[in-house]
Amino acid sequence: MIAHGLTSSMLFCLANSNYERIHSRTMILARGLQTLLPLMAAWWLLASLTNLALPPTINLIGELFVVMSSFSWSNITIILMGINITITALYSLYMLITTQRGKYSHHIKSIKPSFTRENALMTLHLLPLLLLSLNPKIILGPIY
Repeated sequence: MIAHGLTSSMLFCLANSNYERIHSRTMILARGLQTLLPLMAAWWLLASLTNLALPPTINLIGELFVVMSSFSWSNITIILMGINITITALYSLYMLITTQRGKYSHHIKSIKPSFTRENALMTLHLLPLLLLSLNPKIILGPIY
């Protein structure tokens, strides 16, 4: 849950930084920001990959524990969890591609660059995730 909290908070911060620039919550209007804000696109990529629970992130360890515990509980939960993981992965990739790739909209004429506070905020989200990925015993204790 700690990894989910940090990852989802980082994604919401990135969505807010997009909103502050384009003044719309529509993802289609935010397309093409990779060419205008390459550092912000790198933050989107890291947040999306963490949300996908790719190895060696702490999100993968959390998902593995949930999947292993559902094996002993019910077969239906395994199927539902597989569907949920697939939908989450597809949406994360869709969100990344929609907001960062493609030709940018014509209503974006002048856009503010990424600020130091935004980069510091993303770093403060990503550093604990990386530290927990390198040493998961901090939260898992002796079971891992």
